[in-house]
Amino acid sequence: MAEAFNHHFINSGFVSKKVTLLLQPLQPSNTCSLLAPPHSFSIRPVLVGEVLKELTPLDPNKAAESDDHASFFIKIAAPVIAAPLTALINLSLYTAEIPPAWKEAVVLPLYKGGDQADLNNYRPISILPCVSKILEKLVNKQLINHLNVSGIISGAQSGFRSRYGCVTANTKVLNYITSVLDSKQHCAAIFIDLAKAFDSVDHNTLIHRLSSIGVTDHSLVWFSNYLSHRVQRVRFENLFSHSLPITRGVPQDSILGPTLFSIYINNIPQAVGNSLIHLYADDTILYATGSSADAVQATLQDSFYQLQQSLTQLKLTLNTSKTQIMWFYRKGTTPPPAFNITTCKGAILEQVTAYNYLGIWLETSLSFSIHISKLQSKVKARLGFLYRNRSSFTTSAILTLIQMTILPMLDYGDTIYRVAYTLSTLDAL
Repeated sequence: MAEAFNHHFINSGFVSKKVTLLLQPLQPSNTCSLLAPPHSFSIRPVLVGEVLKELTPLDPNKAAESDDHASFFIKIAAPVIAAPLTALINLSLYTAEIPPAWKEAVVLPLYKGGDQADLNNYRPISILPCVSKILEKLVNKQLINHLNVSGIISGAQSGFRSRYGCVTANTKVLNYITSVLDSKQHCAAIFIDLAKAFDSVDHNTLIHRLSSIGVTDHSLVWFSNYLSHRVQRVRFENLFSHSLPITRGVPQDSILGPTLFSIYINNIPQAVGNSLIHLYADDTILYATGSSADAVQATLQDSFYQLQQSLTQLKLTLNTSKTQIMWFYRKGTTPPPAFNITTCKGAILEQVTAYNYLGIWLETSLSFSIHISKLQSKVKARLGFLYRNRSSFTTSAILTLIQMTILPMLDYGDTIYRVAYTLSTLDAL
């Protein structure tokens, strides 16, 4: 069974039947920059103090299933092993090679529901060696600093960035749409879903993207080694499958993966013509405004075509069945007519009146009534559970559970929907 899971998870990451070549070791002569970056970036050697700082907060329970409790012993021995581990990490940075054992992932199948015999009903949870994560954290901090100092990451990206988040992404988009509607303009959006985006990253394209942002030759060779010759094996019911190679995608459960993905798709906002775009990792909204519904449709269609071409170049695949369009208009005004937006292959996108964007239900009228209704149901269910089981908890425990499980639900995005006229239904709770 473990073997079946491993083959299924490996193959499910491929969104195309075309054979993908294994990444070849990158030579300095092949690392020419696509653009002239304002600053260059080279991974510098790390200090013992930096390594010890990463070892100290290590969670001894995490990754125990793949490391045989290695993280527990590493944390205990941190003061002793910090110096030799620093030497080992610096050797990796100097030689541009990562130990093969650090690039092996153990995958645990997580049951999602449905027929237990159907492998599609399991989600792969990847676990990497804790020592490899120490290396990744140290490199990732340096890379993020370069991105911040050079202002490389697009302002249209809110994912995996300090002081950015789902709420800030929602707020930015909705503030613009609201201002457009206030000025009597028309507005429509396409909510774009990508199929297994993180698992579809082409390694060679990513290396050239790194080159274009100023990563120097030797560091490019290190990143090339980091991405190549990775393997995974599945653990199921205490049995391990054989290892299989991973030939594309950024490593799941990795520290560098999200940052590398942000770099990979960083140029997408430049490919949308006269429309606007905002991303949270791979969650993307493309929206356009105009003085008439026809103008909005034309702009949005043209931008959508350009975006699809950019996605094709990145070997990312649009999930047409989950990519949807929606008009926005003020409550009480005449709804714009239905219109068709098509993919490059001629498929017509579904038009909806509500969409869950980053945890907030948006509606055409921006009343947030659906979001508040769903939130009310969730809160009532949890309060009902606490009430029915009140004899099993102390008053202090009940208050703690409310603070941990209910208040975060109410707090999430409250700055966005707090002006909604239906907010009184939540106040009643």
